[in-house]
Amino acid sequence: MTGKPHSKQISAAIIGAGISGLSCATRLQKLGFEVEVYEKSRGVSGRMSTRNGDGWNADHGAQYFTARDPLFIEELNHWIESEAASIWHPRLKVFKQGQWHDSISSEIRYVGTPNMTSPGKFLARNLSIQLNQTINHITYKAGKWSLHSIEAGEIQKQFDWLVLALPAPQVLALTKQIDKAIEILVSDANMQGCWTVIVIPDKNLNIDFDAAFVNNKIISWVSRNNSKANRIGREVWTIHANPQWSQETIELDKDAAAELILDCAKKLGLDFGDPKISIHRWRYASGHINPVSDPILNQDLRLGFCGDWLRGGRVEGAWLSGYELASQIETFQK
Repeated sequence: MTGKPHSKQISAAIIGAGISGLSCATRLQKLGFEVEVYEKSRGVSGRMSTRNGDGWNADHGAQYFTARDPLFIEELNHWIESEAASIWHPRLKVFKQGQWHDSISSEIRYVGTPNMTSPGKFLARNLSIQLNQTINHITYKAGKWSLHSIEAGEIQKQFDWLVLALPAPQVLALTKQIDKAIEILVSDANMQGCWTVIVIPDKNLNIDFDAAFVNNKIISWVSRNNSKANRIGREVWTIHANPQWSQETIELDKDAAAELILDCAKKLGLDFGDPKISIHRWRYASGHINPVSDPILNQDLRLGFCGDWLRGGRVEGAWLSGYELASQIETFQK
């Protein structure tokens, strides 16, 4: 649905080009707002990310996503029609009580195609996005928001609205001098890290599953990236450590963390031989333990917040958080 442009076009800056920020931006733009997105990384999609190497690539953030809400299902259908996403049919197992079991889950899982960044790129295709811009200071004065970035200094343009589509700790860092009320919400977010190891084995593994949930071990998830649609290159495995262990060891040396994770994998029967590995430390990976039901909007400051941490930590929650915040801003603006 496309809204009628306001008689005087209202401007909005969105900090963060993950799924929630992109969702909010596309919705606001359709409603007639003038939107500018700022992203500190060199690309969009946030934790729906893919790492590329010599002859291989691997999704090392979100591994898949599900769809339950009718609004998100409608959006997902656009992604599928545009070949930015497809269903994933992994041979799925579960490790529990010291044994491997076939998964009885019947949930439909989706992935981006040809990699997990594709849905984000699809959302971003008609947006104005400033990449490699780390916003480190925000100011609200005389009804306008001003931004300052590490790379470019003071941003010349001022904005009527500001949306922070960032992990909770980064929201707090930007707003603690502006909005005291957000501090309580953010401190309750309990975002935890995640150690991720991408493994390129010296030969293909001959095992009877493509992905697995692991209980009560350092590892919580392992998957063969090549089992997803349209993946090319060498066989690659992605391993996620469990959130609690990751948070407890978040400052550990990367190589030391990888060694512990690979040792755990070997004890589970995943022998990668003499592999090449790539390690990533996600400092803010898991979402809010008690997600709120509504977007967060400070109407007096024209300041909004969205993200998966406000909606349960899932891709669907991230998209809904941004979409609903944009609708709330539009309602207030009328």
